[in-house]
Amino acid sequence: MAEKSSIFDMIGPVMIGPSSSHTAGVVRIARAAIKILGHVPDQAEITFYNSFARTYEGHGSDCAIIAGLMDFKTDDKRIRQSLEIAESVGLKYQFKSVGNASALHPNSIRLKLVKDKRAIEVLGESKGGGIINIAEVNGFKADFSASLHTLIIFADDTKGSIAFIANVLAHDDCNIATMSVSRKGKNDMACLVIEMDSGIKTVTFDYLRSLSWVKEVIYIPDIVL
Repeated sequence: MAEKSSIFDMIGPVMIGPSSSHTAGVVRIARAAIKILGHVPDQAEITFYNSFARTYEGHGSDCAIIAGLMDFKTDDKRIRQSLEIAESVGLKYQFKSVGNASALHPNSIRLKLVKDKRAIEVLGESKGGGIINIAEVNGFKADFSASLHTLIIFADDTKGSIAFIANVLAHDDCNIATMSVSRKGKNDMACLVIEMDSGIKTVTFDYLRSLSWVKEVIYIPDIVL
């Protein structure tokens, strides 16, 4: 059965223009990244790839990415002044561009973000209509839309761990929409990404963090990115 489209998919988000791919999607990639970081960053290295590399200044993607890193929403009128605002609040950033990265989606952005001693790296793709895909987190394949409640769990590649985590979430009445696993190698570090229809309780989040074989748990709630 073909997947149904929503009105949002057809007409796109409420946003500051000129393009849903080059502005709204870019804002959402940045806002997803700061949820993964857990903070608005102090420093950001931003690499635009392929079509973004050629158009990011003319289409306002530079303003959009910085706006998203400051947690501005897609319809925030401050997007157009985001570069000046970033300077006033001390957000340091650097733009890079790579025009021919054939292995990547045409509208790809890599973000390297730092807050105090914490650093992350995120690769995002703007799909059109404001829809995004977070393709990688810290070098692991992720592939989530940031439109559902999302758990990102970094853990030892332990036998039975995926079934165990799924069972924990089931006891919290969480319905899993998608689940994917990426790992560096057998019995090495793994990254589990779970998209859910509803959120998790604080006690469940804390329990997952307490497991000896779990290294980090990141929770992105269902928010309008």
